[in-house]
Amino acid sequence: MLLEIKNLYVKYGNIEALHGISFNVDKGEIVTLIGANGAGKTTTLHAITRVPPPEGSKVSSGDILYNGQSLLNVPAHAIVSDYNIALAPEGRHIFGNLTVEENLKLATYSRLDDESLKRDYERVYDLFPKMAERRNQRSETLSGGEQQMLSVSRAIMTACNFILLDEPSMGLSPLLMYDMFRALKKLNEEGMTILLIEQNANLALKFAHRGYVMDTGEIAAHGTASELLNNPDVKRAYLGG
Repeated sequence: MLLEIKNLYVKYGNIEALHGISFNVDKGEIVTLIGANGAGKTTTLHAITRVPPPEGSKVSSGDILYNGQSLLNVPAHAIVSDYNIALAPEGRHIFGNLTVEENLKLATYSRLDDESLKRDYERVYDLFPKMAERRNQRSETLSGGEQQMLSVSRAIMTACNFILLDEPSMGLSPLLMYDMFRALKKLNEEGMTILLIEQNANLALKFAHRGYVMDTGEIAAHGTASELLNNPDVKRAYLGG
């Protein structure tokens, strides 16, 4: 088991956002978290990556284990450099005044092996040819879809082997959405483990191996992607069926 979330509670001040959730991700899997806005999906990713969420939030109980080691006291930079976990956040958060290549270079701050760096630049440009075309272009001039590709590419450039994706298809045209998930599928086939939040629940479940349904801070259902796609309650609530 690569990642194990054990009875995790997270509070924002006096408000409890996660009510004792538990789930796991195995090495090489694609696992998706689906649910309505406000269900606690992004809070879960923030808790894992130690990225500071809104002021006053904290893990009040439970544990987050990665390869059997707790991440609760690990600083955010070490999650990337020591544990090789990276987040492509909702909203992209790219540096608009920098070029595509400069954004990618920033993600390599803790890397020392020039040969592997070169391979990962080639890997990103192979996965997302638009990034190669725009490498010297200021990222604020990219389309929304291209900026999303840059956000995912930047996460890859950390040399991660576990990537957390928060709404990677948001704002993408159907064509760019296909390109994004084609690239992510290829990444997974190369060995990348993926934990995915995706607004398009139908797409997410067709892409993932397993899924968990979150509802107001709790895990409401779980199963293989096929099981959830055919679950009448899930279909009615999230798949328009």
